[in-house]
Amino acid sequence: MQIALDAMGGDHGPEELIDGAMLAVKKTGLQVTLVGNQQVLQAHLDRLRPGDPGLSRVHIVHASEVVEMDESPVDAIRKKKDASVLVAFDLVRQGQADAAVSAGNSGATMAAAVRKLGRMEHVSRPGIASIFPTLKKPVVMMDVGANVDCRPQHLFQFAVMASAFSHIFDIERPRIGILSIGEEVGKGNTLVKETYLRLAASSLNFVGNVEGRDVFQGNVDVIVCDGFVGNICLKLSEGLAGAAMQMLKDEIMKSTLAKIGYLLARPAFRAFAKRVDYAEYGGAPLLGINGVGIICHGKSSAEAIKNAILEAAKMVEKQVTEKIAIGLAESVQDEEALV
Repeated sequence: MQIALDAMGGDHGPEELIDGAMLAVKKTGLQVTLVGNQQVLQAHLDRLRPGDPGLSRVHIVHASEVVEMDESPVDAIRKKKDASVLVAFDLVRQGQADAAVSAGNSGATMAAAVRKLGRMEHVSRPGIASIFPTLKKPVVMMDVGANVDCRPQHLFQFAVMASAFSHIFDIERPRIGILSIGEEVGKGNTLVKETYLRLAASSLNFVGNVEGRDVFQGNVDVIVCDGFVGNICLKLSEGLAGAAMQMLKDEIMKSTLAKIGYLLARPAFRAFAKRVDYAEYGGAPLLGINGVGIICHGKSSAEAIKNAILEAAKMVEKQVTEKIAIGLAESVQDEEALV
């Protein structure tokens, strides 16, 4: 399997991305195509140990331009025809790669994916899903930032797409909830109420409203919301995890007894930090495009890039795009039957 990696995106530069690619190919039989400036990428590869077995499965495709983090996504994609993120998705379009991964400008990654691969049939708006750790299995939330203003049909399609994506966790019939201000039927704004009716009338395994405090309980497999609410949830969760760890460290440093306790409980603290670390989940899948694409955090470490590449490969292996297409076709049939 071949994964195209936009090797020029991200805050840490090509070196971190290449390290992530090397970790991925060493762990699996994958091949990774690094997309970016040939000279820059080759220089980074040359610093690796000669004869490293992973080098034979890492290749370079030259791209002369880069979309910077502070650029307007639409303008940059229109003007920079040879941008690394565009070339990466073009490799997928041409069948030279099975999926594309980028830690660059998120808006540009979405725009490049739609331009090169197009929207799937029956998809009004592609969206971004995110994986959240819970007390049980991970939960998939969608949308987390691609569409801040939504209509009921968009949220319904998010439910169908996120449900298909959750099959990577081997969940046959995902439980779907809609994020609202109360569990009771009728709670929420107009968007939530109208979406609730659509989901309740569908063949999806819809279980009702989910409150914010229940997101991490793990009682559902998919949580649906608009991109405005979803992005706030995502950023709040990232910030809370980091703040909780720092507050805990601050309290430990105040007491000698607490320091001793920390030394004894260090393995548990490390396990907790790993459990809530975004790097463990790789990146956020773009759903609703005719192919597989992953958006990574701009600050992604090599470990995060490795996991994003593995996540992309698993989406291809589990035929997530094909499952989404089937789910969307069935949802259209459901709506026609109601009419």
